[in-house]
Amino acid sequence: MTDRPDTPRLTDRAEAARLARLEREAEALRANLRRRKQQSRARITPPEAPPQDTSGNEA
Repeated sequence: MTDRPDTPRLTDRAEAARLARLEREAEALRANLRRRKQQSRARITPPEAPPQDTSGNEA
């Protein structure tokens, strides 16, 4: 592939900023996925029942 001289190029600083932004976006997407999976599991798992009094004492 040949480079065309009229093709715009990012400066080193702009390229570094672009890569940093992509890394932040990727981390945000992973965090969002973890959060959504946790919420989904919470909806599937039934809530815990309150502990039953097995002491035999009726009050």
